[in-house]
Amino acid sequence: MQTLPAEHQRFLKKINNQLFVILLLMVACFFTWSENVAITRAIKVVGRMGVMISSIIVYHRIISYGGINSLVYKNIFSPVLYMAYLFLGFISFSWSTNPGFSALQWFMTFQSFVFAYFFVKSLAILDVYFDGHSIRLYHLLGNTVFVLQLVFVIGMWTAPDIFFRLTDGGEEARLGGTLMNPNELGMLAGVGCACLIFDLYRFKNRVWTVIKIIIILYALYMTGSRSSLIGVLLIIFFHVNQTKRKGLKFGIIAVVFAIAPFAVYTVILKGGDQSRLEEVMSLTGRLPFWKALITEGLPREPLLGFGFMRIDYKEFFQSAHTYPGKMTHNTFMQVLMNLGFIGFTIVLFQVFFTVKSILSAQKELKLMLIGILIPIIINSFTEFGIFGESNYGILFYQIIIFSIAFRKNNHLTRVQRIILQKKRPDLTT
Repeated sequence: MQTLPAEHQRFLKKINNQLFVILLLMVACFFTWSENVAITRAIKVVGRMGVMISSIIVYHRIISYGGINSLVYKNIFSPVLYMAYLFLGFISFSWSTNPGFSALQWFMTFQSFVFAYFFVKSLAILDVYFDGHSIRLYHLLGNTVFVLQLVFVIGMWTAPDIFFRLTDGGEEARLGGTLMNPNELGMLAGVGCACLIFDLYRFKNRVWTVIKIIIILYALYMTGSRSSLIGVLLIIFFHVNQTKRKGLKFGIIAVVFAIAPFAVYTVILKGGDQSRLEEVMSLTGRLPFWKALITEGLPREPLLGFGFMRIDYKEFFQSAHTYPGKMTHNTFMQVLMNLGFIGFTIVLFQVFFTVKSILSAQKELKLMLIGILIPIIINSFTEFGIFGESNYGILFYQIIIFSIAFRKNNHLTRVQRIILQKKRPDLTT
C-alpha cells in the first residue's frame, strides 16, 4: 500500500474495514444468539440477506472508484458443478418430504453463495486494479474467527451457563453452549489458525498474531472437539513442512510434540475412560447410524433422495439399533440421502475439480486454501460439512470455490478501455 497514492490508501483502508465487518457479520449470523425462534430466524435469514446485499454494494463501490468488471473465469468446472448441485436441490422441492424445510435450507445456502461470489470478486478486482494493496482474505477471515472465539472465551468466564454445553449426562462441559455446536465452533477455530498462520509469514511484529492464535487454540481445547484438534495438528504440520527455516521448524515441532500428547489424551481419548474409548471407536454412535442409513434408508429413494436436506419421509430417521437423527453427521452421506446417487455423483466431481484447481494455483493461494480446506473437510465427515444443513463451513467452501474461479483479463474491449481511461488514467498511460 505504501506505493499507492494517499487517496487510494484511504479508499483501501475503508474497503478493508467494510469487508471485515460484513464477513464478521455473515459468519456471526450462523450462530444462535437468542433462544427466541423468531429472533433467530430474523438473524439467520433477514440478517444474512442484509449482509449479502452489503457485499454487492462494496463490490460496486470498488468498481465505481477505480476498476471495471473485466475478470474472466477459470477452473470453470468447480463453480458450474456447484451450481448444478444447487439446481438439483432447487427442483427437489417438488419431491421433498418437507418442501418448506428444503426451501429454507436451500435459500440460506444460496444466500451465502451469492455473498461469497461478490466478496471474493471484490478481492480479485482489488488485485487487478490496486496492485500493491495489503487486503488479504486470510487476514480478514483470521481476524473474524479471532473476534468470535474471543467472545466465547470471555463468555465462558462471565456467563458459563450460556457458553457451555453439558454432554454425556452432564459429565463434560464443552464450549459452545446453545449458541453453536461445539464441533462446529472447533472447526471455526481450525480455520482461524490456518489463516492467522499466514500473518506470521507476513508481519514483522508477530507477537499479537501469536496471542490471537493462542486464544483460538484455547477456545478449541475447551470445545472438546476431537476432529477439530486433528485438523489443527494437520494444519500446523502442513505449514511446518513448507518452511525452509530449520530453527523455526524445529521450534514448532518441539512445541507440538510437547502439547499434543496431553491434548490427544484429554480431548480425543477422553482421559482414557474405557467406556468413553468405546464411544470414540464408534464415532459416538455414527458408524451404526451410517450403516442403517445405507442399508435401510437409501434403498427407499436411491436415485434422487428425499429432497434437499431431508433424509427420510419423517422428520427423523431411526433404525431399530440407532438413535433418531435429523441429519447424517456426514456431509457426503447427507447428499446421498437427500439427492440420491445423482446428487452424490455431482458432488464427488465438484470436489475433485475444486481440489485439482487448488493444487494448480499460485503458491500462496494454494497454501491458504489447503489450510482452510483441511478443517472443513474433516468436519464434513462427522458433522454438517460443506454440503449439509446451513453452516459457515458451506460459506468457507464457497469462498474457496470462487477464490480459484477468477483471473485477470489481459484483453479489454474498446469500451472497457475508454471507461478505465476515465476512471484510472494512471493505469492507461
